[in-house]
Amino acid sequence: MQELHLLAPPVWSDYDLLDTGAGAKLERFGPYTLVRPETQALWPRGLPEREWQRADAVFEKSRGGDEGPGVWRQRRPLPDQWQMRHEGLRFWVRLTPFRHTGVFPEHSAHWAWLAAQIASRPEVDVLVLFGYTGLSSLYAAAHGARVTHVDASRPAILWAQQNQQLSALGERPIRWLIDDVGKFVAREIRRGRRYDLILMDPPVFGRGPKGEIWRLHEQLPALVAQVTDLLSDAPLGVLINAYATSMSALTIANLLDAALAGRGGTISAGELVLPERHRQRLLPAALYACWSSGTPPLP
Repeated sequence: MQELHLLAPPVWSDYDLLDTGAGAKLERFGPYTLVRPETQALWPRGLPEREWQRADAVFEKSRGGDEGPGVWRQRRPLPDQWQMRHEGLRFWVRLTPFRHTGVFPEHSAHWAWLAAQIASRPEVDVLVLFGYTGLSSLYAAAHGARVTHVDASRPAILWAQQNQQLSALGERPIRWLIDDVGKFVAREIRRGRRYDLILMDPPVFGRGPKGEIWRLHEQLPALVAQVTDLLSDAPLGVLINAYATSMSALTIANLLDAALAGRGGTISAGELVLPERHRQRLLPAALYACWSSGTPPLP
């Protein structure tokens, strides 16, 4: 791998990044527009202030900083949840105390690659770690994979299961597991379980269901090394997304390269970005590194 890439998702009909700047982003989730903090949007806004004032809700950070809970200020009443759809999936959107909505459009930048991996053989076992509300898990299941989805949050797992029902994928083989990812991976290695494709979306900081502490910079190297022991004899790929602004995508790529030494294949890494609707400007959304044994990662 010689360079880092910028990778944008396909156009969504139900989502738009309308504008960014002055430490915030203006987005459309279905019929509603939201303003959320964005620490990397240091540039001036492109749209007039009146467009921002028309937003249905604004998230205000707490005194605890960027990662603490905050408050949504609704300028007009919004439902507790509403539906969005993309690529045949339907899923619930909610305003959470941690600014998230349960939807990360940037993840769909890798869905075409994911579908190609699953289509390459009759039966594919996919492991999704830190799976949150399950959109990538559902996409994999909808394309024929057997999926194991792991997250430490019971509410997140419930939300993902509700998305499964909403997407009419209730008959697809998905194991929903509430577990600490590190402990789960260690147990699976002891059990001899193997997976063809592994997706990870680790947070910067998190807690397991029994209070286990997760810190990305401290624990990611060991987890990446362990995860490769779960790959089958004919693996398809490993994809890692991360939201750590103090880490480089090259760091994650180097971890993958070291853990997969001798297996061949190709590695791609860079930033997942979201394009603004009215400008050519790209908003950095996440870091990624992707290893593929066959079909090259995108780009």
